[in-house]
Amino acid sequence: MELGNLSETTDCQRVADTLALAGGKWSVLILMQLEISTHRFGELKRQISGISPKMLATTLRSLEREGYISRTVHPTQPPSVEYALTPLGREMAEPVRALGNWVLANLPRIEDARHRFDARPGA
Repeated sequence: MELGNLSETTDCQRVADTLALAGGKWSVLILMQLEISTHRFGELKRQISGISPKMLATTLRSLEREGYISRTVHPTQPPSVEYALTPLGREMAEPVRALGNWVLANLPRIEDARHRFDARPGA
């Protein structure tokens, strides 16, 4: 598959599915936290404002399934679980971080465009 030629339905769907997970709001925030260091579930929950435990668990499971993160269970009482980026996840974190930094740097321009759009008649 070549960039700019996404004519094959199967390739389009696979790319779309991967981008939907990787670019999802919670996935980006989880990847950014795990790029800093390994975290336990509760640590991630505290670091990511607004995420529910169910959404955190679902997103972590999806990221693990795709190979971006690893889940390690330590035999303590109760068991403790740590999440970390895999090598694939570290590679993915680089463009995700770049996109996040771009958004932060351009938030005033984005918000200004939203306000101009919303102020238009019929918007």
